[in-house]
Amino acid sequence: MLRVLIVDDEPPSRERLGQLLDEIGGVQIAGQAATGLEALEQAARLAPDVVLLDVRMPGLDGIETARYLNVLHEPPAIIFTTAYDQYAVHAFETHAAGYLLKPIRKDKLAAALAHAGRLTRPQLRQLAATTGARGRTHVAARRRDQVSLIAVEEILYFQADQKYTTVRHTQGEDLIEESLRTLEEDLGENFVRIHRNTLANTRYLQRIVRDADGHYCVLLRGCSTPLPVSRRLAGELRERFRV
Repeated sequence: MLRVLIVDDEPPSRERLGQLLDEIGGVQIAGQAATGLEALEQAARLAPDVVLLDVRMPGLDGIETARYLNVLHEPPAIIFTTAYDQYAVHAFETHAAGYLLKPIRKDKLAAALAHAGRLTRPQLRQLAATTGARGRTHVAARRRDQVSLIAVEEILYFQADQKYTTVRHTQGEDLIEESLRTLEEDLGENFVRIHRNTLANTRYLQRIVRDADGHYCVLLRGCSTPLPVSRRLAGELRERFRV
């Protein structure tokens, strides 16, 4: 029987999770917490097998709470529960056992608990030991009620258009709500600004050409459409990457 700690700053959400756990069965509610600090205190005292952890909380948010939970002598498996899909990447970087979008469905919760239950304590300690040891490796995109992770190494470019940003990758394209500025800061030298609305993956750069009108464009491997390059950046790109 899994011992579960419920962490959410909203009482109705904690109550809903408790009801779902009762319906699923095979679990014991070890305790409940309304803040990240309470979660850490209870986890250290109760040693739950699984923590159902809300991401967006005042004070210590769920992502930071997870990082601290991971350094416990007996770290629990963590299943994030949130209404906001933009936290998925950071959640997976903390090696979460699951990531559930609200409103949470019983079958999704049951599946996440089943997965968490298969992780042994040595496995959890090994996963926790690697938290923060690497940079951002994925970008999260929402597809209906699912969150899909796109590997950074498979992304050809990002292109901003008003509220959304298009992610073109080797398997197609998706929309995300992250800004180019945030992506540029997170991904560092792996991506280069070729236009005010476009970030390109440097590993796919082929060459810079001029079209019939004399405008600069960049050609990427795996992408049939030339991407506009601002005149200001064209010379810098050619010199830096010799393309």
